[in-house]
Amino acid sequence: MKVSGFTFVRNVVKYDYPVVESIRSVLPVVDEFIVNVGRCDDGTLELMRSIGDPKIKIVESVWDETLRKDGLIYAQQTNIALSHCTGDWAFYIQADEVVHEDDLPAIQEAMRRHLSNPEVKGLLFRYLHFIADYWSTNPWFYHKAVRIIRNNGDVESCGDAVGFHLKATQQYLQSGPKEWIAPSNGRVFHYGWVKDPKTMLEKKREQVTVYHGEGHVPAAEAKQLAHDSFQFEDYAVLKEFEGSHPTVMADRLRSSRRWAARRNRWLNPQFYREVLRRGFRG
Repeated sequence: MKVSGFTFVRNVVKYDYPVVESIRSVLPVVDEFIVNVGRCDDGTLELMRSIGDPKIKIVESVWDETLRKDGLIYAQQTNIALSHCTGDWAFYIQADEVVHEDDLPAIQEAMRRHLSNPEVKGLLFRYLHFIADYWSTNPWFYHKAVRIIRNNGDVESCGDAVGFHLKATQQYLQSGPKEWIAPSNGRVFHYGWVKDPKTMLEKKREQVTVYHGEGHVPAAEAKQLAHDSFQFEDYAVLKEFEGSHPTVMADRLRSSRRWAARRNRWLNPQFYREVLRRGFRG
């Protein structure tokens, strides 16, 4: 069994992505790791080269700046990296996602178990979305996503690169027949919202252009961007995280602190209003 890891990156230094930790978290279970580096001038390419692992293969690309709608450029860049993968399985990890070392044996076993069953097209991961700091998770974000796909050319990234679909029919894997998806028994620690508030705001500005194009800012985003730093408005009702983080995140954890003091959410009336509005998700 051969396993390829893959990702795309651009401006990861500027926006403080934990991409080195991300890549290192899956290196033990892949035979090669493809990094598609989009042209930029913040030192991203040099950072990728500095990892210095022989499994890493760097390809360079130039983003199509006309493809500024619904995050489609993310899927395009993901698929460029995927096209260079040579493994039986392709393990996708975004630049702000990290896998826990405790889960690697189970993930490897899932890949071995389903290798000879062509009906299984993807392996599903459980998500933990951290917001503002490393002790706060948002239970209302998506709980699961496919991060390992069978690399036979039938499946590609779609939409804004959160998921995958069949090339031939555009059928989203997670909404297809249940036989297409199997559990990986792994977790993805999503740290994309754990940033200095000013850096987070700049990242949000960039995301708005990727999803909506230049010059068009929806009202909800305009309200967020009107501040001089990002406002984590749901912080008071977030779920406390008491588990362990991946070891590769140790340096970031040591230099971090809580974004703000927070009372127990079960004692906060705002939490119950959010449950009535969005449902209870954990």
